[in-house]
Amino acid sequence: MLNYIWAGMLLVGIFYALFTGNMEAVSNACLEYAESAVTLCITMAGAMALWVGLMEIASQAGLIEKFTNKLQPFISFLFADVPADHPARGYIATNLVANILGLGWACTPAGLKAMEELAKLEEERGTPGYAAAGGRRGKRDKYGGTDGQREERAGYETVDRRRGEMAANGKAGGLKKGDRSASDAMCAFLILNISSLQLIPVNMIVYRTKYGSTNPSGIILPAIVATCFSTLAGILYIKMRYGRKNGC
Repeated sequence: MLNYIWAGMLLVGIFYALFTGNMEAVSNACLEYAESAVTLCITMAGAMALWVGLMEIASQAGLIEKFTNKLQPFISFLFADVPADHPARGYIATNLVANILGLGWACTPAGLKAMEELAKLEEERGTPGYAAAGGRRGKRDKYGGTDGQREERAGYETVDRRRGEMAANGKAGGLKKGDRSASDAMCAFLILNISSLQLIPVNMIVYRTKYGSTNPSGIILPAIVATCFSTLAGILYIKMRYGRKNGC
């Protein structure tokens, strides 16, 4: 969709310049900003190398692991339906730590792996679109320990089995066979990822430095305030959504 939007904007600009006699200005701008784009990429590559290197040093020193462990209660609060020892939790925590430190490039791989693990979790639960009728449930037993949790999972498995059978016939919630929709945990992670708190907005500082700002780091305090509010709004929405689903 974004490709169509960008292509449409370019075509509108070109046709407008053509009919208003400004094609020369468009040609000059294309050449000028092509050079600027290459220069910006080189600048960003340097900044990325610096911060990703610092992230690797922190990882080797054990700081990232400590931050990740500290975030587990917060992850349990937001992702109650993700089992305590599931691999997705580690990737979610790593993604959040990288986002908080402003390392947008470093958080992308962890974010993709988190989504992949959440998809596997839905497959193991037999969620329509993620697994064939009946699903795969052998791996679910390792994600809980208490008798109450086992009984709860058994109830889920009965529901999952029925949903899987309905999915095979194309009747589950309007889904056709092979269709998939994001789980609540996936949606929550995406919301949290987009609205994430940032202590050091590295990208914005680099952009401001590149384009001649007299105080590139002046964005830090406003960014912290803005991302605090966006993160709070995201958390409230996630909890309200879970509350409605659970009938609270």
